[in-house]
Amino acid sequence: MRGDRVMKQQNMRATVEAIWSKEKIGFQPLELFLQGASVLYRFAILVRNGLFEMGLLRQEKLPCKVISVGNITVGGTGKTPMVIYLADLLKDRGFHPAVLSRGYKGKTKAPINIVSDGKRVLMKPEDCGDEPVLIAKSLPGIPVLTGPQRLLTGRVALEQLGADLLILDDAFQHRQLARDIDVVLLNTAKPLGNGALLPAGPLRESPSALKRAHFIVRTGDDAKITSVFSAQPEYLARHQAVAVVNGATGQASPLQNLEGRRVCAFAGIARPEAFRRTLIDIGAQVVAFMPFPDHHDYSREDIREIQKTAMKEKAEIIVTTEKDGVKLSRFHMFLEKIDLLRIRIVFSRDEQAFVKSFMEKLNQP
Repeated sequence: MRGDRVMKQQNMRATVEAIWSKEKIGFQPLELFLQGASVLYRFAILVRNGLFEMGLLRQEKLPCKVISVGNITVGGTGKTPMVIYLADLLKDRGFHPAVLSRGYKGKTKAPINIVSDGKRVLMKPEDCGDEPVLIAKSLPGIPVLTGPQRLLTGRVALEQLGADLLILDDAFQHRQLARDIDVVLLNTAKPLGNGALLPAGPLRESPSALKRAHFIVRTGDDAKITSVFSAQPEYLARHQAVAVVNGATGQASPLQNLEGRRVCAFAGIARPEAFRRTLIDIGAQVVAFMPFPDHHDYSREDIREIQKTAMKEKAEIIVTTEKDGVKLSRFHMFLEKIDLLRIRIVFSRDEQAFVKSFMEKLNQP
């Protein structure tokens, strides 16, 4: 049996997501409470954005180009794959980018943390967060730093690590550091959820904030696009599995290795069901699937339950995401027995148009 803590987290998440999936908020006590809290949150965001627009809250500048990747909803739009895509793109064009993240759920309280100096990964995921370590492992040669103030980590990247361009991970709402390009990701199916701000809905700020974006990338099934939000360019992309990676060695193998195999899968990501569908689309026979909360900190009890389930269902292989693999780094023996699915962002169409417009914007004085 999984721990009570995990079950409580899943039950609360399911309750909140059920409310977020409604077209309109109802009148149950929890929904009324969330509506009231949402009004207060909306007011705070309006005041904060207004102070930035009036110049009463300052945006600091750094002596380089700065690119932000973010969204206006919580979780699941593919910011990390987009950061990796842009970093590779810019490195191939002669830039020396560094990635700055706030290090969500990392235990360290230090103001500046060098996750990778571009030569090797220097920190553990439990200290700096799982996504920065995943980005660092995916981008050899590119420094990755975390810290609550991107101005400070940006200076270190420029002055000590040889960077000449900064990519901010999950920074659309982090307005203290001025940026040259804002890339905003939206889910295609329900890009605004139920249209309500946190905590009554998934919106981190009003859809009117999209006017600050320079590029909007819609991720997911392009058959489900509902509407156009703004005059900014919009592009379509999807998260695509590109390889199966050995959990211990990191060696990549073709996706065909999963075809027809009996798979026990688990994931602690924002949209675990999307991971399950991806495995089925590849051709895997998913005989057991175990979702965990996003950014879940796996325990030995979790590992035992996963292995027990795999044996019960006669699974040939255990598979999780590459992001979850980072969180499992301290369970070396377990990693030796599982595979990780590598996901990258792939443009459904107009990739050349996106790259052309992006580089033109970047090269503007």
